[in-house]
Amino acid sequence: MPALVTGGGGFLGRYIVEQLRARGEQVRVFARGAYPDLAELGVEVVRGDLTDAAAVSRACAGVDTVFHTAALPGVWGKWETYHQTNTVGTDHVLAGCVASGVRRLIYTSSPSVIYDGRPHENANESLPYPGEYLCHYPKSKAMAERAVLAANGRNGLLTCALRPHLIWGPRDNHLIPRLIQRAKSGRLRRVGDGKNLVSITYVENAATGHLQACDALVPGSPVAGQAYFINEPEPVPLWPWIDDVLSRAGLGPVRKAISAVAAYKLGALLEGAYTVLGLHREPPMTRFVAKQLAESHYYSVEKARRDFGFCPAVSMEAGLDRLTPDLRRLAGTGGT
Repeated sequence: MPALVTGGGGFLGRYIVEQLRARGEQVRVFARGAYPDLAELGVEVVRGDLTDAAAVSRACAGVDTVFHTAALPGVWGKWETYHQTNTVGTDHVLAGCVASGVRRLIYTSSPSVIYDGRPHENANESLPYPGEYLCHYPKSKAMAERAVLAANGRNGLLTCALRPHLIWGPRDNHLIPRLIQRAKSGRLRRVGDGKNLVSITYVENAATGHLQACDALVPGSPVAGQAYFINEPEPVPLWPWIDDVLSRAGLGPVRKAISAVAAYKLGALLEGAYTVLGLHREPPMTRFVAKQLAESHYYSVEKARRDFGFCPAVSMEAGLDRLTPDLRRLAGTGGT
């Protein structure tokens, strides 16, 4: 029986697909695109959208395990859009799993589901869900995560949720391209004093963590019904790390800065203005982004290490070396 990867053509999903295929497993992908390159790897590609319950149900039929990585990321947009894709779409995945007798569901969540606007330093899974969120993405993901964990044991389905933080690496189509674009356009500014520490997750390590959790998700396992942070064990100083990435791209370091307080106030002002004016594009600063860029937020992986042996195999330096050709291509400074 194949494993289903929703969003298998995306950044993290594709690495999960490749690791599953590398160990000889049959894989089905549910995605909006065609992805002929995945088909060449022997992957079955089923096209559809998470908001289409019938399509999701068909994709779940006849599979043993589901890795649900598909989601709408971002910090700006309409609540209904995030809710329909991330929350209702996950409800459709759960319904498809229960109806088809799927045994295991590994849900890709986010640390933002427990982000309460305060610094998190070596935080663990005991952090509660906050009462309010600074943007729609974490709220929609939190609702989905809670539904996934509550479904554990339903019709024999075992579930868990993984919270990788700031996934990066080759083929990144979100974080790294935005960083390089802002740096090249001169719009990148250090927010805060530049001393904040953050957790980051190299993409191959994130994918491996999903497979490790899947292997441990058996009846009686402590993994069933649980959420886990997965990231590199040690945090990095965010802004020196960004400067290193920019240097590898052939670009200069971040020289302009804005205080944390000013960035937060600017974000609030821009959010209000964009809402009143009905602008759909993302503001250059939001309250959530200001907090994330200025404050420390790093997480313990001890629970994941204890329950399913999570241990990143690719070092930070090796990951950066693998990323460098992409950086130079994105920056237009050489490489292929």
